[in-house]
Amino acid sequence: MINLEAFRALPHAISLLGMSGVGKTTLSKALQEEANWYHYSADYRIGTRYLAEPILDNIKFKIMTMGDQFVADLLRSDSIFIAHNISVDNLEPVSTFLGIYGDPATGGLNKADFLERQELYRQAEVLSMQDVPHFIAKSWSIYACRNFINDASGSLCEIAEPKDPNDPVIRPLIDTSLLLYIRGDADTEEALKERARSHPKPLFYNPLFIGPKLVYQPDDGAGVDMIDFARPLFPELLEFRKPRYRDMAERFGVSVEAADLFGPNANRTPTADEFLEVLHGALAREIKDNPHGAETLERYLAACAKREGRAPSLANGLRS
Repeated sequence: MINLEAFRALPHAISLLGMSGVGKTTLSKALQEEANWYHYSADYRIGTRYLAEPILDNIKFKIMTMGDQFVADLLRSDSIFIAHNISVDNLEPVSTFLGIYGDPATGGLNKADFLERQELYRQAEVLSMQDVPHFIAKSWSIYACRNFINDASGSLCEIAEPKDPNDPVIRPLIDTSLLLYIRGDADTEEALKERARSHPKPLFYNPLFIGPKLVYQPDDGAGVDMIDFARPLFPELLEFRKPRYRDMAERFGVSVEAADLFGPNANRTPTADEFLEVLHGALAREIKDNPHGAETLERYLAACAKREGRAPSLANGLRS
């Protein structure tokens, strides 16, 4: 097992697994601000690259059908243009495009539109994860960021086959980064459930999960309250995702408790050194307790060595 000092010195690339709200973005932003880690946001990449046109088309459609002829004529004559303002801190355009199944008269999506957008998001998320190796290289060669954090979507476990090393999402991630599953305790899970009950939001659902929920619902969504439809899904989704997260982490990565990173009351954010110490301890446990642990560490050290061999000349050239 590599010692802590040597581990801290590696050029790290970490891909985070875990439910939305468990702290992935909080951790990523803290590492970026405190220690110049490159923060790769999957949802930002999805919104600005792979769903940018569908998001804007949806906004234009809303404008053209809202009944305001003045604004519609301006848009039709190219007198005005529409642009979204997606940022890492504002991913609302992605969420609103994804939408929730329900009565269109009250803001929901009919079944066909809902499923089409689910599939568009799935394709976009797959592509965003396949982009990670490119951005790991770019983070050092262009920005001279030695370390990289992949702030993946909570649905990462749903777009991949969790036990397949040749899955087109898993393969590029494990070849270039270390999968880290942030596992919430009972209190964390209850807080996530309460947030979902009080403020249900659009989410991506694996077809195996959402399909049975839609079977007996009307195709046009008429009469279905979208909030009432979405509110009970999250606790079930949490249970659906947990074994998939666990399988990915056990086979290809490591797991840490959210409390080990953020404290028992989620009231602190670790420094970069503290984060790496927790991660080092998790790897040591995996080697001891998990038959895949040694393989995971060996693969990660090889990825770090490969990156180290390529990057210094580029980074030094950038500074010269």
